[in-house]
Amino acid sequence: MKKIIALVLALVLCVALATAACAEASVYYLNFKPEQDAQWQELAKIYTEKTGVPVTVVTAASGEYETTLMSEIEKTDAPTLFQVNGPVGLANWTDYCYDLAGTDLVKHLTSDAFALKEGDAVKGVAYVVETYGIIANTKLLEKAGYTVADITNFETLKKVADDIQARKDELGLDGAFTSAGMDGSSDWRFKTHLANMPIYYEYKADGIGSTGAIKGTYLDNYKAIWDLYITDATCEPALLASKTGNDAVAEFVGEKAVFYQNGTWAWNDVKDLGAENLTMLPIYIGVEGEENQGLCTGTENYWCVNGEADQEDIDATIAFLEWVITSDEGRKSMSQDMGFVVPFDTFTGEYASANPLVAVDAALTAEGKTPVSWNFTTMPSEEWKNGVGSALTAYAAGTGDWNGVVTAFVDGWKTEYDLTH
Repeated sequence: MKKIIALVLALVLCVALATAACAEASVYYLNFKPEQDAQWQELAKIYTEKTGVPVTVVTAASGEYETTLMSEIEKTDAPTLFQVNGPVGLANWTDYCYDLAGTDLVKHLTSDAFALKEGDAVKGVAYVVETYGIIANTKLLEKAGYTVADITNFETLKKVADDIQARKDELGLDGAFTSAGMDGSSDWRFKTHLANMPIYYEYKADGIGSTGAIKGTYLDNYKAIWDLYITDATCEPALLASKTGNDAVAEFVGEKAVFYQNGTWAWNDVKDLGAENLTMLPIYIGVEGEENQGLCTGTENYWCVNGEADQEDIDATIAFLEWVITSDEGRKSMSQDMGFVVPFDTFTGEYASANPLVAVDAALTAEGKTPVSWNFTTMPSEEWKNGVGSALTAYAAGTGDWNGVVTAFVDGWKTEYDLTH
Protein backbone atom coordinates (compact mmCIF):
# COMPACT_ATOMS: atom_id res chain seq x y z
CA MET A 1 0.00 0.00 0.00
CA LYS A 2 2.85 2.39 0.86
CA LYS A 3 4.40 1.76 -2.54
CA ILE A 4 1.09 2.54 -4.25
CA ILE A 5 0.67 5.75 -2.24
CA ALA A 6 4.25 6.76 -3.05
CA LEU A 7 3.66 6.10 -6.72
CA VAL A 8 0.47 8.16 -6.73
CA LEU A 9 2.24 11.03 -4.97
CA ALA A 10 5.06 10.85 -7.48
CA LEU A 11 2.61 10.98 -10.37
CA VAL A 12 0.79 13.94 -8.81
CA LEU A 13 4.12 15.70 -8.34
CA CYS A 14 5.09 15.04 -11.97
CA VAL A 15 1.79 16.41 -13.23
CA ALA A 16 2.16 19.45 -10.99
CA LEU A 17 5.68 20.07 -12.22
CA ALA A 18 4.63 19.65 -15.84
CA THR A 19 1.74 22.04 -15.36
CA ALA A 20 4.05 24.56 -13.74
CA ALA A 21 6.47 24.24 -16.62
CA CYS A 22 3.65 24.81 -19.10
CA ALA A 23 2.48 27.82 -17.13
CA GLU A 24 5.97 29.28 -17.24
CA ALA A 25 6.35 28.83 -20.98
CA SER A 26 4.87 31.49 -23.23
CA VAL A 27 4.94 32.77 -26.80
CA TYR A 28 5.19 36.37 -27.95
CA TYR A 29 4.80 36.90 -31.70
CA LEU A 30 5.73 40.31 -33.11
CA ASN A 31 3.61 40.19 -36.25
CA PHE A 32 4.72 42.01 -39.41
CA LYS A 33 1.39 42.04 -41.22
CA PRO A 34 -1.32 44.43 -39.95
CA GLU A 35 -3.79 43.05 -42.48
CA GLN A 36 -3.68 39.63 -40.79
CA ASP A 37 -3.75 40.80 -37.17
CA ALA A 38 -7.28 39.55 -36.47
CA GLN A 39 -6.51 36.04 -37.71
CA TRP A 40 -3.34 35.77 -35.62
CA GLN A 41 -5.17 37.01 -32.52
CA GLU A 42 -7.79 34.31 -33.04
CA LEU A 43 -5.19 31.57 -33.53
CA ALA A 44 -3.39 32.68 -30.37
CA LYS A 45 -6.65 32.48 -28.42
CA ILE A 46 -7.48 28.99 -29.74
CA TYR A 47 -4.00 27.64 -29.00
CA THR A 48 -4.02 29.01 -25.46
CA GLU A 49 -7.43 27.47 -24.83
CA LYS A 50 -6.19 24.11 -26.10
CA THR A 51 -2.80 24.01 -24.39
CA GLY A 52 -2.78 26.54 -21.59
CA VAL A 53 0.31 28.16 -23.09
CA PRO A 54 -0.15 31.95 -23.27
CA VAL A 55 0.37 33.32 -26.79
CA THR A 56 0.60 37.08 -27.21
CA VAL A 57 0.43 38.65 -30.65
CA VAL A 58 1.55 42.24 -31.09
CA THR A 59 1.27 43.74 -34.57
CA ALA A 60 3.69 46.48 -35.57
CA ALA A 61 2.31 49.48 -37.41
CA SER A 62 2.77 49.40 -41.17
CA GLY A 63 6.27 50.51 -42.09
CA GLU A 64 7.43 50.44 -38.46
CA TYR A 65 8.39 46.79 -38.00
CA GLU A 66 12.16 47.15 -37.79
CA THR A 67 11.92 50.06 -35.36
CA THR A 68 9.41 48.19 -33.21
CA LEU A 69 11.52 45.03 -33.18
CA MET A 70 14.62 46.99 -32.12
CA SER A 71 12.65 48.40 -29.20
CA GLU A 72 10.93 45.17 -28.17
CA ILE A 73 13.91 42.83 -28.45
CA GLU A 74 15.73 44.57 -25.57
CA LYS A 75 12.82 44.19 -23.14
CA THR A 76 12.66 41.55 -20.43
CA ASP A 77 9.64 39.97 -22.11
CA ALA A 78 11.04 40.18 -25.63
CA PRO A 79 9.36 38.61 -28.67
CA THR A 80 10.04 34.89 -28.90
CA LEU A 81 8.97 34.97 -32.54
CA PHE A 82 9.74 37.67 -35.08
CA GLN A 83 10.53 37.95 -38.76
CA VAL A 84 13.27 39.11 -41.10
CA ASN A 85 12.93 39.96 -44.78
CA GLY A 86 15.72 37.79 -46.19
CA PRO A 87 19.52 37.70 -46.21
CA VAL A 88 19.96 41.45 -45.65
CA GLY A 89 17.52 41.47 -42.77
CA LEU A 90 19.10 38.34 -41.33
CA ALA A 91 22.47 40.07 -41.21
CA ASN A 92 21.04 42.50 -38.65
CA TRP A 93 19.41 39.85 -36.48
CA THR A 94 21.39 36.64 -36.96
CA ASP A 95 22.73 36.65 -33.39
CA TYR A 96 19.15 36.43 -32.12
CA CYS A 97 18.01 33.67 -34.47
CA TYR A 98 17.71 30.18 -33.02
CA ASP A 99 18.89 27.34 -35.25
CA LEU A 100 15.72 25.61 -36.49
CA ALA A 101 17.55 22.77 -38.28
CA GLY A 102 15.98 19.43 -37.42
CA THR A 103 12.60 20.85 -36.42
CA ASP A 104 9.38 19.78 -38.09
CA LEU A 105 9.09 23.34 -39.39
CA VAL A 106 12.07 22.74 -41.64
CA LYS A 107 11.10 19.16 -42.48
CA HIS A 108 7.71 20.31 -43.75
CA LEU A 109 9.07 23.02 -46.09
CA THR A 110 8.22 22.26 -49.71
CA SER A 111 11.68 23.35 -50.80
CA ASP A 112 15.03 23.93 -49.16
CA ALA A 113 14.97 27.29 -50.93
CA PHE A 114 12.47 28.47 -48.29
CA ALA A 115 14.97 27.91 -45.48
CA LEU A 116 17.02 31.00 -44.64
CA LYS A 117 20.44 29.60 -43.87
CA GLU A 118 23.75 30.74 -42.47
CA GLY A 119 26.12 27.89 -43.13
CA ASP A 120 24.33 24.74 -41.99
CA ALA A 121 22.20 26.63 -39.47
CA VAL A 122 18.59 27.40 -40.40
CA LYS A 123 17.99 30.87 -39.03
CA GLY A 124 14.53 31.38 -40.49
CA VAL A 125 11.75 29.68 -42.46
CA ALA A 126 9.50 31.32 -45.04
CA TYR A 127 5.85 31.17 -44.07
CA VAL A 128 4.19 32.71 -47.12
CA VAL A 129 4.93 33.02 -50.82
CA GLU A 130 3.33 36.17 -52.17
CA THR A 131 2.64 37.91 -55.43
CA TYR A 132 2.17 41.53 -56.32
CA GLY A 133 1.35 43.58 -59.39
CA ILE A 134 -1.38 46.00 -60.42
CA ILE A 135 -4.75 44.92 -59.05
CA ALA A 136 -7.41 45.90 -61.57
CA ASN A 137 -11.18 46.32 -61.33
CA THR A 138 -12.28 44.56 -64.52
CA LYS A 139 -15.84 45.86 -64.25
CA LEU A 140 -14.62 49.47 -64.33
CA LEU A 141 -12.10 48.63 -67.03
CA GLU A 142 -14.87 47.25 -69.24
CA LYS A 143 -17.04 50.26 -68.46
CA ALA A 144 -14.23 52.35 -69.94
CA GLY A 145 -14.26 50.16 -73.07
CA TYR A 146 -11.28 47.91 -72.36
CA THR A 147 -10.44 44.39 -71.25
CA VAL A 148 -7.38 42.93 -69.58
CA ALA A 149 -6.32 41.53 -72.97
CA ASP A 150 -5.80 45.10 -74.18
CA ILE A 151 -2.93 45.59 -71.71
CA THR A 152 0.18 43.62 -72.63
CA ASN A 153 3.07 46.06 -72.01
CA PHE A 154 3.83 49.56 -70.74
CA GLU A 155 2.75 51.22 -73.97
CA THR A 156 -0.73 49.73 -73.82
CA LEU A 157 -1.01 50.24 -70.05
CA LYS A 158 -0.23 53.93 -70.50
CA LYS A 159 -2.63 54.25 -73.42
CA VAL A 160 -5.50 52.79 -71.41
CA ALA A 161 -4.67 54.71 -68.22
CA ASP A 162 -4.28 58.03 -70.07
CA ASP A 163 -7.66 57.56 -71.75
CA ILE A 164 -9.37 56.67 -68.48
CA GLN A 165 -7.79 59.68 -66.79
CA ALA A 166 -8.99 61.97 -69.58
CA ARG A 167 -12.54 60.62 -69.25
CA LYS A 168 -12.63 60.19 -65.48
CA ASP A 169 -15.56 62.55 -64.95
CA GLU A 170 -17.82 60.83 -67.45
CA LEU A 171 -16.79 57.45 -66.01
CA GLY A 172 -17.52 58.57 -62.44
CA LEU A 173 -13.91 58.08 -61.35
CA ASP A 174 -11.33 60.17 -59.53
CA GLY A 175 -8.47 58.70 -61.54
CA ALA A 176 -7.08 55.67 -63.33
CA PHE A 177 -4.75 54.76 -60.44
CA THR A 178 -5.25 55.02 -56.70
CA SER A 179 -3.05 57.53 -54.91
CA ALA A 180 0.60 56.46 -54.69
CA GLY A 181 0.80 57.52 -51.05
CA MET A 182 4.26 58.17 -49.65
CA ASP A 183 3.15 58.10 -46.03
CA GLY A 184 4.91 55.36 -44.04
CA SER A 185 1.88 53.07 -44.36
CA SER A 186 2.12 53.10 -48.15
CA ASP A 187 5.56 54.19 -49.38
CA TRP A 188 6.97 50.63 -49.26
CA ARG A 189 4.85 49.88 -52.34
CA PHE A 190 7.08 52.20 -54.38
CA LYS A 191 10.45 52.55 -52.67
CA THR A 192 10.63 48.75 -52.30
CA HIS A 193 8.16 46.83 -54.47
CA LEU A 194 8.14 49.14 -57.49
CA ALA A 195 11.89 49.69 -57.15
CA ASN A 196 12.28 45.93 -57.54
CA MET A 197 11.46 46.27 -61.24
CA PRO A 198 14.60 48.14 -62.41
CA ILE A 199 16.70 45.98 -60.09
CA TYR A 200 15.20 42.78 -61.51
CA TYR A 201 15.90 43.78 -65.09
CA GLU A 202 19.43 44.96 -64.31
CA TYR A 203 20.24 41.72 -62.52
CA LYS A 204 18.71 39.75 -65.37
CA ALA A 205 20.73 41.65 -68.01
CA ASP A 206 23.97 41.28 -66.06
CA GLY A 207 23.38 37.67 -65.01
CA ILE A 208 23.76 38.40 -61.29
CA GLY A 209 21.74 37.89 -58.12
CA SER A 210 23.04 40.77 -56.04
CA THR A 211 25.50 43.63 -56.23
CA GLY A 212 27.39 46.10 -54.10
CA ALA A 213 27.02 48.81 -56.75
CA ILE A 214 23.78 49.11 -58.69
CA LYS A 215 24.23 50.81 -62.08
CA GLY A 216 20.69 52.09 -62.54
CA THR A 217 20.42 50.78 -66.10
CA TYR A 218 16.62 50.79 -66.02
CA LEU A 219 15.93 53.92 -63.98
CA ASP A 220 14.39 55.67 -66.99
CA ASN A 221 11.84 52.86 -66.98
CA TYR A 222 11.30 53.35 -63.25
CA LYS A 223 10.62 57.03 -63.99
CA ALA A 224 8.12 56.13 -66.71
CA ILE A 225 5.95 53.97 -64.45
CA TRP A 226 6.24 56.41 -61.52
CA ASP A 227 5.18 59.29 -63.77
CA LEU A 228 2.17 57.27 -64.86
CA TYR A 229 1.21 56.43 -61.28
CA ILE A 230 1.36 60.05 -60.09
CA THR A 231 -0.24 61.77 -63.08
CA ASP A 232 -3.07 59.36 -63.96
CA ALA A 233 -4.18 59.29 -60.34
CA THR A 234 -6.91 60.25 -57.91
CA CYS A 235 -4.96 63.21 -56.51
CA GLU A 236 -2.35 65.78 -57.44
CA PRO A 237 1.27 64.58 -57.12
CA ALA A 238 2.06 67.24 -54.53
CA LEU A 239 -0.41 65.61 -52.11
CA LEU A 240 1.28 62.20 -52.07
CA ALA A 241 3.46 62.88 -49.03
CA SER A 242 0.40 62.69 -46.79
CA LYS A 243 -1.59 60.01 -48.60
CA THR A 244 -1.86 56.70 -46.75
CA GLY A 245 -2.34 53.06 -47.55
CA ASN A 246 -5.90 53.32 -46.23
CA ASP A 247 -6.56 56.14 -48.68
CA ALA A 248 -5.59 53.90 -51.60
CA VAL A 249 -7.76 51.05 -50.32
CA ALA A 250 -10.75 53.38 -49.89
CA GLU A 251 -10.32 54.79 -53.38
CA PHE A 252 -10.15 51.33 -54.92
CA VAL A 253 -12.93 49.70 -52.90
CA GLY A 254 -15.04 52.82 -53.40
CA GLU A 255 -14.61 52.28 -57.17
CA LYS A 256 -12.99 55.66 -57.70
CA ALA A 257 -9.96 54.12 -59.45
CA VAL A 258 -9.39 51.19 -61.79
CA PHE A 259 -5.82 50.27 -60.86
CA TYR A 260 -4.14 49.70 -57.48
CA GLN A 261 -0.57 48.45 -57.04
CA ASN A 262 -0.49 45.88 -54.28
CA GLY A 263 -0.31 42.15 -53.71
CA THR A 264 -2.12 38.97 -52.80
CA TRP A 265 -1.96 39.96 -49.13
CA ALA A 266 -4.44 42.77 -49.90
CA TRP A 267 -7.20 40.34 -50.88
CA ASN A 268 -9.12 40.79 -47.63
CA ASP A 269 -9.11 44.56 -48.20
CA VAL A 270 -10.60 44.38 -51.70
CA LYS A 271 -12.63 41.16 -51.72
CA ASP A 272 -15.95 42.96 -51.25
CA LEU A 273 -15.68 44.05 -54.89
CA GLY A 274 -16.13 40.39 -55.84
CA ALA A 275 -13.62 37.93 -57.26
CA GLU A 276 -15.36 38.12 -60.63
CA ASN A 277 -14.50 41.83 -60.86
CA LEU A 278 -10.85 41.62 -59.86
CA THR A 279 -7.60 40.52 -61.45
CA MET A 280 -3.92 41.38 -61.26
CA LEU A 281 -1.71 42.69 -64.07
CA PRO A 282 2.08 42.60 -64.30
CA ILE A 283 3.86 45.88 -63.54
CA TYR A 284 5.05 46.91 -66.98
CA ILE A 285 7.85 49.49 -67.20
CA GLY A 286 8.70 49.49 -70.92
CA VAL A 287 11.46 46.88 -71.15
CA GLU A 288 11.84 44.92 -74.37
CA GLY A 289 10.12 41.54 -74.16
CA GLU A 290 7.97 42.44 -71.15
CA GLU A 291 4.94 40.97 -72.93
CA ASN A 292 6.24 37.66 -71.60
CA GLN A 293 6.57 38.93 -68.05
CA GLY A 294 4.44 37.59 -65.23
CA LEU A 295 3.69 38.90 -61.78
CA CYS A 296 6.25 39.58 -59.04
CA THR A 297 6.40 36.41 -56.95
CA GLY A 298 8.57 35.54 -53.98
CA THR A 299 8.89 36.01 -50.25
CA GLU A 300 10.47 38.34 -47.74
CA ASN A 301 8.65 36.85 -44.78
CA TYR A 302 10.74 34.51 -42.64
CA TRP A 303 9.82 33.37 -39.15
CA CYS A 304 12.72 33.54 -36.71
CA VAL A 305 12.71 32.23 -33.16
CA ASN A 306 14.51 34.34 -30.58
CA GLY A 307 17.49 32.29 -29.43
CA GLU A 308 18.03 34.71 -26.52
CA ALA A 309 14.71 33.67 -24.97
CA ASP A 310 14.48 31.07 -22.22
CA GLN A 311 14.64 27.53 -23.59
CA GLU A 312 11.11 26.70 -22.44
CA ASP A 313 9.82 29.71 -24.38
CA ILE A 314 11.85 28.71 -27.43
CA ASP A 315 10.37 25.21 -27.26
CA ALA A 316 6.87 26.60 -26.73
CA THR A 317 7.27 28.93 -29.72
CA ILE A 318 8.40 26.13 -32.02
CA ALA A 319 5.52 23.95 -30.77
CA PHE A 320 3.07 26.78 -31.51
CA LEU A 321 4.36 27.18 -35.07
CA GLU A 322 4.26 23.43 -35.67
CA TRP A 323 0.65 23.43 -34.48
CA VAL A 324 -0.17 26.32 -36.84
CA ILE A 325 1.13 24.46 -39.90
CA THR A 326 -0.38 21.06 -39.04
CA SER A 327 -3.67 21.72 -37.22
CA ASP A 328 -6.98 22.20 -39.00
CA GLU A 329 -7.42 25.57 -37.29
CA GLY A 330 -3.99 26.84 -38.26
CA ARG A 331 -4.08 25.61 -41.84
CA LYS A 332 -7.57 26.99 -42.44
CA SER A 333 -6.61 30.35 -40.99
CA MET A 334 -3.44 30.75 -43.04
CA SER A 335 -4.76 29.44 -46.35
CA GLN A 336 -8.42 30.46 -46.31
CA ASP A 337 -8.75 33.41 -43.94
CA MET A 338 -5.34 35.03 -44.51
CA GLY A 339 -5.30 33.92 -48.15
CA PHE A 340 -1.66 32.83 -48.01
CA VAL A 341 0.23 30.50 -50.30
CA VAL A 342 2.07 28.62 -47.58
CA PRO A 343 5.34 26.81 -48.45
CA PHE A 344 4.79 23.78 -46.19
CA ASP A 345 3.76 20.35 -47.49
CA THR A 346 0.83 20.27 -45.06
CA PHE A 347 -1.06 22.87 -47.14
CA THR A 348 -2.66 20.77 -49.85
CA GLY A 349 -6.21 19.95 -50.91
CA GLU A 350 -8.71 21.99 -48.92
CA TYR A 351 -5.82 23.90 -47.36
CA ALA A 352 -4.43 25.21 -50.60
CA SER A 353 -4.89 28.97 -50.87
CA ALA A 354 -8.39 30.17 -51.73
CA ASN A 355 -7.12 33.63 -52.70
CA PRO A 356 -8.33 34.39 -56.28
CA LEU A 357 -5.37 36.71 -56.89
CA VAL A 358 -3.08 33.73 -56.29
CA ALA A 359 -4.94 31.90 -59.06
CA VAL A 360 -4.08 34.74 -61.46
CA ASP A 361 -0.39 34.20 -60.81
CA ALA A 362 -0.74 30.45 -61.37
CA ALA A 363 -2.62 31.03 -64.63
CA LEU A 364 -0.02 33.44 -66.00
CA THR A 365 2.78 31.04 -65.11
CA ALA A 366 0.87 28.20 -66.81
CA GLU A 367 0.67 30.38 -69.93
CA GLY A 368 4.45 30.54 -69.97
CA LYS A 369 4.86 34.03 -68.50
CA THR A 370 8.06 34.44 -66.49
CA PRO A 371 7.47 35.54 -62.88
CA VAL A 372 9.50 38.53 -61.71
CA SER A 373 11.73 37.51 -58.81
CA TRP A 374 11.85 39.43 -55.54
CA ASN A 375 15.26 41.05 -55.71
CA PHE A 376 14.43 43.82 -53.26
CA THR A 377 15.63 41.51 -50.50
CA THR A 378 19.13 42.47 -51.73
CA MET A 379 18.55 46.19 -51.17
CA PRO A 380 21.43 47.26 -48.93
CA SER A 381 19.45 48.76 -46.04
CA GLU A 382 16.26 50.35 -44.82
CA GLU A 383 18.07 53.67 -44.96
CA TRP A 384 18.59 53.19 -48.70
CA LYS A 385 14.86 52.62 -49.18
CA ASN A 386 14.08 55.73 -47.15
CA GLY A 387 16.44 57.77 -49.31
CA VAL A 388 14.75 56.59 -52.49
CA GLY A 389 11.33 57.21 -50.97
CA SER A 390 12.23 60.77 -49.98
CA ALA A 391 13.58 61.47 -53.47
CA LEU A 392 10.43 60.05 -55.12
CA THR A 393 8.28 62.22 -52.87
CA ALA A 394 10.29 65.36 -53.62
CA TYR A 395 10.13 64.64 -57.35
CA ALA A 396 6.36 64.18 -57.21
CA ALA A 397 5.94 67.38 -55.22
CA GLY A 398 8.11 69.37 -57.62
CA THR A 399 10.65 70.21 -54.93
CA GLY A 400 13.21 67.85 -56.40
CA ASP A 401 14.11 66.48 -59.83
CA TRP A 402 14.63 62.97 -61.17
CA ASN A 403 18.38 63.30 -60.76
CA GLY A 404 17.75 63.24 -57.03
CA VAL A 405 16.07 59.85 -57.40
CA VAL A 406 18.97 58.54 -59.50
CA THR A 407 21.49 59.75 -56.90
CA ALA A 408 19.56 58.18 -54.04
CA PHE A 409 19.20 54.94 -55.99
CA VAL A 410 22.75 54.54 -57.33
CA ASP A 411 25.05 56.48 -55.00
CA GLY A 412 22.92 55.65 -51.99
CA TRP A 413 23.13 51.94 -52.81
CA LYS A 414 26.94 51.89 -52.77
CA THR A 415 27.15 54.01 -49.64
CA GLU A 416 24.76 51.81 -47.69
CA TYR A 417 26.25 48.59 -49.02
CA ASP A 418 29.73 49.68 -47.95
CA LEU A 419 28.43 50.58 -44.49
CA THR A 420 26.81 47.19 -43.98
CA HIS A 421 29.49 44.93 -45.47
